[in-house]
Amino acid sequence: MSTTYLVMVNHVLRRLREDEVTGVADNAYAKMVGDYVNDAKRAVENTYDWNALRTAITVTTSASTSEYTISGSKERPKVIDAINDTSNWFLKYRSPVWMDNMYFVNTAPEAPPDSYTFNGVDSSEDTKIKLYPTPDGVYSLRFNMVVRPADLSSDSDTVDIPFPPIVHMAIALLARERGETGGTSAQEYFSLADRYLSDAIALDSAKNPEELVYRAV
Repeated sequence: MSTTYLVMVNHVLRRLREDEVTGVADNAYAKMVGDYVNDAKRAVENTYDWNALRTAITVTTSASTSEYTISGSKERPKVIDAINDTSNWFLKYRSPVWMDNMYFVNTAPEAPPDSYTFNGVDSSEDTKIKLYPTPDGVYSLRFNMVVRPADLSSDSDTVDIPFPPIVHMAIALLARERGETGGTSAQEYFSLADRYLSDAIALDSAKNPEELVYRAV
């Protein structure tokens, strides 16, 4: 079940022996708690490829155009795999240097694309890609991705990843900032946050156990 920004802020406030609020913007301290909740959220999101953040985004090409935006991917995605769903093959990741060589040292042909590289972000902070060869027509490209969302801002904004690691990491950050928390040290709070995070990762990783197995190439 998704958990809201306001609920997480109040979880933190209660554990710090502070009054709950009806909105994150109710007072200066609640706003600061909200900032630390977002800091913790980003840290937890970056730690693991959570199943709840996995999605498939389709990019539709057009003839003679090599650069595209993966709409909705934001600036912190991870590509699990990419498929040319029209031609029925996987797309290979190539380095920017390889792509520059194919486009600027050589002459890129127009054909069904079989490779991609990352190419910055657009004005909406969505990730851009460049394809090789330049598409010669309409192709449906499927990117299976981990998409890490933007920071929380409205009270009703939600997170889909486990929220206890976020709450306890935010508490640890605030305990370090304020210097006292009624007998529990900041280091103890960080240790507790790490335990919640490792437990959540262990449970989530059981859904894709093959990803934790190293296979020599």
